[in-house]
Amino acid sequence: MSDGAVATTIFAVFMAGAVALGLAAVRGRGKQGGLAEWSVGGRSLGAVFIWVLMAGEGYTSFSYLGAAGWGYNYGAPVLYVVAYMSCGYAVGYVVGPMLWAYARRHGLVSISDMVAHRYGRPWLGAGVALLVTVFLLPYIQLQITGMGVVVSTISYGAISLNWAYFIGFAVTTGFVVVSGLRGSAWVSVLKDVLVIGTLAFLVVYVPLHYFDGYGDFLDRVVREKSDWLTLPGSGGSRYGEAWFATTSLLNALTVVIFPTTVAGYLGARSADGLRRNAIWLPAYNVLLFVPMLLGMAALFVVPGLVGAESNLALFKLVVDSLPAWGVGVIGVAAALSSIVPMAVFMLVIGTMWGSSVLSLLPRWRGPRRQKLASQAVVVVAGALALVLTYAAPNTLVRLSLISYEGMAQLVPMLLIGLVWRKLTLAGAVSGLVVGVGIVCALVFSDHDPVFGVNAGIVALAVNLAVALGVSYAGPAGRRDERPDAEVLARDPLGAEGEDGADGADGEGERGVRAAAGP
Repeated sequence: MSDGAVATTIFAVFMAGAVALGLAAVRGRGKQGGLAEWSVGGRSLGAVFIWVLMAGEGYTSFSYLGAAGWGYNYGAPVLYVVAYMSCGYAVGYVVGPMLWAYARRHGLVSISDMVAHRYGRPWLGAGVALLVTVFLLPYIQLQITGMGVVVSTISYGAISLNWAYFIGFAVTTGFVVVSGLRGSAWVSVLKDVLVIGTLAFLVVYVPLHYFDGYGDFLDRVVREKSDWLTLPGSGGSRYGEAWFATTSLLNALTVVIFPTTVAGYLGARSADGLRRNAIWLPAYNVLLFVPMLLGMAALFVVPGLVGAESNLALFKLVVDSLPAWGVGVIGVAAALSSIVPMAVFMLVIGTMWGSSVLSLLPRWRGPRRQKLASQAVVVVAGALALVLTYAAPNTLVRLSLISYEGMAQLVPMLLIGLVWRKLTLAGAVSGLVVGVGIVCALVFSDHDPVFGVNAGIVALAVNLAVALGVSYAGPAGRRDERPDAEVLARDPLGAEGEDGADGADGEGERGVRAAAGP
């Protein structure tokens, strides 16, 4: 049997196992619950499942491809990923339980629900859902592309990129439509076992195989590639100290309100579980150092990679030095690192459309109808990203430039709006519009960074100033703007609301009514 056939067979077996595991997650639950059961796991996931789910959502195909590519091209700047994720987990220690308490009390299932409920405007929730969809679609496309590259590489070219793209879409859609967040959590267990095992092996194997151990490897880096060890990295990159600090700060704030992160928060059984999770999650960041180091190791083994080819730095080492079965196993770990976050991205888009957009139509109200609508949107969103991957890949790649910085502009509307009663609808919307406009103007005119500073944090500062200024100077908010976020303002480290008796029905029906306005 050829190397391609061996690796492809291993890949196929594991993909079938992933789908089966995702479907098994909801065995006996298929007829229970509506949108809340599907979208946030019935708010019943324990600390271990939340840990693997949120770790899985954070460790994507970028970690295997992009992190190694950044390590290969620039070196030290890629450490911003470790910095912002670790800081984000610290912020999440407080923010996660706060959002969980608010959503559980009012039966909400997404950030668009929260915004609609806080400001008493169903149209605002629908608008946020549309905006977030624009920001998330590029992530789906990037995961499809990443998985395609991995699968095509590990099959030694036996599986074309086009077929690999379709396989990624089909596998992910197959289990997420049926099993929702719970299925993603179960598949994350398989993914994490493989990721931890394969990276632990590679971090030992590669330096020993290609060098005389870490001493020789690091000595060569210091002597021959010292630019890769300091900011702004090699090649006169724009990613210096100011960019590193501002990007880490911006992303640490954004990751805690990122819709996929919030989906993990809302699926938790208790707020205390989220606090424990925030303590444990930074340990997972140790794994991020592996592709970064291996990307730098590839500088000596496969020099001369340019452009997108540098993203294959790690896999060129793997394919060059390991037997086909080993390539297949590592490829499966990388593929699952695309599938799990892609599933959560698709799930979040479906949930927001089902609960905030389509629920504006009378025929789609009610938890079971919303669940069906959300599942249909999952398929549509995934199919749209797949079609654009084939037909116009640069369209979503271009949008991806503003995705994270654009999502950051929701921080004042959501977080500040939930903890500060005086933030008005006019203030929140004005700030959001200005912030997103500045991000688009700066990024698309190639002015990111701005004087070395992340463009997103510049936009967020203006966004916040506008939101506060309009709230203070403009008319007071209407009475149906619900400034009832005191559940967040009270003792965020306490155990208030953990039993969720106040408004957390399994169907999320009260949340649907709340999000639809008074």
